[in-house]
Amino acid sequence: MHIVYIHQYYCNPAMAGGIRSYEQARRLVARGHTVDVITTDITPGDRALGWKVTEDDGVRVHWFRVPYSNNMSYARRLRAFGEFMVLAAAKAARLKADLVFATSTPLTVAVPGVIAAKLRRAPFVFEVRDLWPEVPIEMGALRNPVARGLAGALADFAYRNAAEVIALSPGMAAGVTARRPRTRTTVIPNAADIDLFRVGSREIADFRARHDWLGDRPLIVYTGALGAVNGVEYLVRAAARMHELDPDIRVLIVGHGKEWEPTKDLAARLKLGGVVHMWEKVPKSELPVILGAATMSTSFVRPIRGLWDNSANKFFDALAASRPIAINYGGWQADLLRETGAGLVLDPENHEEAASLLVRHLRDELWLKRAREAAHRLAVERFSRDLLFDDFERVLTRSATTA
Repeated sequence: MHIVYIHQYYCNPAMAGGIRSYEQARRLVARGHTVDVITTDITPGDRALGWKVTEDDGVRVHWFRVPYSNNMSYARRLRAFGEFMVLAAAKAARLKADLVFATSTPLTVAVPGVIAAKLRRAPFVFEVRDLWPEVPIEMGALRNPVARGLAGALADFAYRNAAEVIALSPGMAAGVTARRPRTRTTVIPNAADIDLFRVGSREIADFRARHDWLGDRPLIVYTGALGAVNGVEYLVRAAARMHELDPDIRVLIVGHGKEWEPTKDLAARLKLGGVVHMWEKVPKSELPVILGAATMSTSFVRPIRGLWDNSANKFFDALAASRPIAINYGGWQADLLRETGAGLVLDPENHEEAASLLVRHLRDELWLKRAREAAHRLAVERFSRDLLFDDFERVLTRSATTA
């Protein structure tokens, strides 16, 4: 089967970001399919016109430079979404396809997907990574009634034209069917890349030894976006209290986003220079040793109910690295942690209470051992990339066969 795969922000392991699309595309090629990925090049540098084609493990990747950053204004980001929508539609229409697959966000990637599918008389499968427009409306980011109406119409358009929708969480799937009840929807969450996150004890020891602020101290890490939805200042405020309770605990934040400078400024105001360390984003391939050196990983969102349905890469990276994870939200991931003991669910509002809970567990070797084992079991038995890829390929094959 020849698959056109549209993802505006595709990443491979040499880049900073989630590699779901890379892992799925390369596995499709290994199973005998042909895959063309259409994406953007957002690396820093001068703007260039025209498409660049590279190959990732047999996957043809078509790149067009469309600048994008979380630091951009809302209007500039919308412009980037619209620009890619037009470019991707033109490119996808020229490629042979037995099936067209598009993954959000942004929601606008559905447009080139549907256009290409209709021109090629091929089925269209749509993947929902974030529930739009419901989440931005709940956050207060989408207030204009006209914009809300257009976003809702775009979601309807995507779901109506999809042979099947893949949702990254049960809550996202419920949101899809609430909007269009007859939409065939399958839940395939983000996955644990167990092989990627398998690192040796020597590598971990070397990493800790290279940083004199760390040594053999307990380490909490956060890896990922520092955007409006994440609220990573929660961890900084908790770190201030943790430092009072246990001065040896260290925090490492690795990522990028609009809230980077405010988070850094907060740590400075709270005089946490030796406690909270912040690194710019790193390639995915460098995360395994960071998580391997961590005592505990974390994932945060602001206290907004709609954000509970996320499927954060950082959550599954922690499982792949066999590390306990602490989160400050409810929903399906919180249920998993409570059910299995693979981590902690923190109070979303009370960072001082969270600090006490973290300090207690970071020094509890028996709890840490059990939580690591529980995280590993989840990675192997429920969220391994190979296991979930089989589900993914089944959806594509079913859609193509039905069509």
